[in-house]
Amino acid sequence: MSNKYVLALLCVMCISVCGYTQQDTLAEKTMGEVIVSVNKWEQKLNEVPNKIVKINRPDILRNNPQTSADLLGQTGTVYIQKSQLGGGSPMIRGFATNRVLLVIDGVRMNNAIYRSGNLQNVISIDPLSTETAEVVFGPGSLIYGSDAIGGVMDFHTLNAQFAKDSEVLVKGNLISRYSTANKEKTIHADINVGFKKWSFLTSFSFSDFDDLKMGKNGGQDSYLRPEYVERQNNADVIVQNTDPRIQHFSGYKQTNFLQKIRFKPNQYWDMQYSFTYAGTGDAPRYDRLIQYRNGALRFAEWYYGPMLWRMHNLQIMHSKKTSIYDDARFTLAYQNYEESRIDRTRNNNNRNKQIEQVDAICANWDATKGIGKGQLFYGVEYVHNKVGSFGERTNISTNAVTPYVSRYPDGSTWNTMGVYGSYKINVQPKLTLVTGLRYSYNTLDAKFVTTFINFPYEKAELKDGALTSNAGLVFRPAAGWQLNGNISTGYRMPNVDDIGKLFESVPGNITVPNPNLTPEYAWNFEAGLSKNIPNKFRIELNSFYTILNDAIVRRPTTFNGEDSIFFDGVLSRVEALQNVAKATVWGLQASTEFFFTSNFSLTSHANWINGKETDDTKNEQVALRHAPPFYGSTSLRYRVKKIFVEASAMYNSQVKNEDLAPSEQAKTDIYAKDENGKPYSPNWYTLNLKASYQGIKNLAITTGWENMTSQRYRPYSSGIVAAGSNFIISIRASL
Repeated sequence: MSNKYVLALLCVMCISVCGYTQQDTLAEKTMGEVIVSVNKWEQKLNEVPNKIVKINRPDILRNNPQTSADLLGQTGTVYIQKSQLGGGSPMIRGFATNRVLLVIDGVRMNNAIYRSGNLQNVISIDPLSTETAEVVFGPGSLIYGSDAIGGVMDFHTLNAQFAKDSEVLVKGNLISRYSTANKEKTIHADINVGFKKWSFLTSFSFSDFDDLKMGKNGGQDSYLRPEYVERQNNADVIVQNTDPRIQHFSGYKQTNFLQKIRFKPNQYWDMQYSFTYAGTGDAPRYDRLIQYRNGALRFAEWYYGPMLWRMHNLQIMHSKKTSIYDDARFTLAYQNYEESRIDRTRNNNNRNKQIEQVDAICANWDATKGIGKGQLFYGVEYVHNKVGSFGERTNISTNAVTPYVSRYPDGSTWNTMGVYGSYKINVQPKLTLVTGLRYSYNTLDAKFVTTFINFPYEKAELKDGALTSNAGLVFRPAAGWQLNGNISTGYRMPNVDDIGKLFESVPGNITVPNPNLTPEYAWNFEAGLSKNIPNKFRIELNSFYTILNDAIVRRPTTFNGEDSIFFDGVLSRVEALQNVAKATVWGLQASTEFFFTSNFSLTSHANWINGKETDDTKNEQVALRHAPPFYGSTSLRYRVKKIFVEASAMYNSQVKNEDLAPSEQAKTDIYAKDENGKPYSPNWYTLNLKASYQGIKNLAITTGWENMTSQRYRPYSSGIVAAGSNFIISIRASL
């Protein structure tokens, strides 16, 4: 695409809708007063050309999400896929996994081994230590660089607060929660001790989830779990499940810890150090445990080992105007990730284990400066990732341990450096222009070991740059009306998972490394409008169209001249990720809120997303894998004094077999069968009721009844069947 064409496109402004926000206070119902953190700095939503969903802490406490994946799914605008209970992979506008970006407290979580397959890393974020969360729809590469193609999920943890006078500020919460569908037992505590210049915040959460029980009405019997494998007397035995609605094995445990130390010596400086820890226990991979081979269960064991995430984050804020900035923030963060995969086929004594570790360092300097009638946002970024990858095989009869093939080249590195600038100006009171540019330079280095696999190459190197940009208009023609337009670009640089991965994608298919990958690049166009009368009604429509060129997708290939090789004792077809596809995604998102009275309202969200991508084996366009079916939610809310009641429905349309991506059609273990015996995803709905009461002496009780009619359903592309009828009770005591 020529530079002239790029400039011409950036000059053509289409219309797009501003984002719907999860609203809690009356002040927030006036769009000009809704504050979001897009561009890493707070600004009014009615001056931002992106669609943004904002989730506030009161919403989190009322909705009682078990994980941050559930937190996002409860917005009605983000689709969540789950391969297992200890998981949750957000889909945003037809993109997912390493094409959407996770950010927490200004630090990117995506690392060099984020894969194209479904990801569960979002559950590392503790919903009970989250102050606010924002979902920015569409490419966010201008500010965040690689991966932010479908959108950005930006989480902000609890604030460390200062005392306003000489009296020490002590605030805190103690929360306990129980849910029946998986016998969830959660306890959370947070406390803030604030002085005038120092503040200390500590947060702790622990959750214990048992095996999940599915619904009893609707849904096919193929969803049931009639049998499972147990180890008895040194032998694998297939055991009949006494209650086929209980999904053995799916339960897991999780611990989260957050510590913040904040120091503000004067009005100009604000310094904060935070330490974050998240760790799960073993998390069974349910969709693999229900796989059959030759008419019998294939695996005796398949689970993720403890998923550990630790982050040290130092931020220094300077708010005194200088010649080059009005406000500046320096962020230095170190993250350490550890995850593992353990599997053993039935009647095989060899247990395979692959362990991955990532050390990630990032440094950001971001600033804002008023220039004339406008405001400049700019900054620089450096990110370094180093990957450790190991494999071992244990004979469970003899306990003999031998080396095993690793998932990635051990010692691989992935780096990115970027500089960006974005300018926002109110051309006139009714018109805001936002535009920006970013240049990123990325490197990758990986060395292959031929101990287990005779690779036809020794190393992979990547050195490439990417230029991304955006241009948007926000037009407010009259009170309550808003028209937005935005054209943006995004990119994703291949990471170590793309270039160096060796794994079994599906039974009988083996994915091998490809050192010749190049970046994939996206163009996004938005159009829409909104109308808002505070405390009466609000309606929004948003349309978008995204083109992804040089898309990295899995394709058949050869390895040392062979189209199939033996891997783990199975003759498997050879595949590799390649830049051979083009993907297009388009859709409509609508939100409405109507107030019958000041205390009684109706809210609804609807999402229609469609997409095409180049087929795995043929040069033709087929359904896009991560484009979910039509989905939405509708809720009635009533507030009076200390009582809040919400009745809601969540719903999905079906996906016919011919509308499934070929890769999904091959997953016969998780999909229902249509009248022709072919896999498809049926439609489903749930009815839900929640209520909360703010009692005396800072005591609050929240209850919920999810899936009241106990529908049995499996969300699109998910491996685990969703919870059946689920009762929730939560008690919160506050200081």
